[in-house]
Amino acid sequence: MVQFHRSLTVAAAALVALVVVAAPASAASRTGPAGGPATGPTSGPCQYTPTPDEPAARPVPLPRDPQRTPDRGTVTVLLKTDLGRIPLVLDRAAAPCTVQSFLHLVQHRFYDRTVCHRLTAYPTLKVLQCGDPSGTGEGGPGYRYRDELPADLPPAPTDPTGVRRLYARGVLAMANAGPDTNGSQFFLVYGDSALRPNYSIFGAVTPRGLRTLDRVAAGGIAPTAEDPAPVDGAPALRTGIRKARVQR
Repeated sequence: MVQFHRSLTVAAAALVALVVVAAPASAASRTGPAGGPATGPTSGPCQYTPTPDEPAARPVPLPRDPQRTPDRGTVTVLLKTDLGRIPLVLDRAAAPCTVQSFLHLVQHRFYDRTVCHRLTAYPTLKVLQCGDPSGTGEGGPGYRYRDELPADLPPAPTDPTGVRRLYARGVLAMANAGPDTNGSQFFLVYGDSALRPNYSIFGAVTPRGLRTLDRVAAGGIAPTAEDPAPVDGAPALRTGIRKARVQR
């Protein structure tokens, strides 16, 4: 994985970096002395840790971090985008701290009126990346938290070394800048991709959502003066998240 640049950077199909954002503290440590900002990790098992050097792209309080993180069942979140609906099914058992943080950001409207800033179309990497209110690929929620990495992914058939694993079409995962740097940015896999198993999978895109992703992918990547036929960059079809809501 290449060095983090806040947006998913790729040096080649085999060298991929998926961006992440920094993280907050627990309910017990949301504020510091005299009501100031929290400076240490939350006291619960998720250890949401403030990142004062990387302030939030949009103001949001730190997530609650109860001693018992909910780790059963699923929750559906609907992303209403410019190009259609993308329902997501979050899996608490797969990544309880990640789901807890994602729902926190949804409930605080962190993802509303944001743009999915990156589309990749490499033969071995096909993802749409979202979750940065700044739209630059460098923004986050002002906190980070630990990885919850998958342990049972099959080897990627395109990687003869066996190092990379299959992030299959429909996977929902967190982008990151290295170990334990999860924040708010996430990626949606629209085509089977080969990645080192360094990205927390916390749910799946429904068939309806995949139809919307296919529409985004079919539009291609916006050309630039430097690269008239890019395979990595902003989607040519603007993909804005108008609102994200938990479905009851």
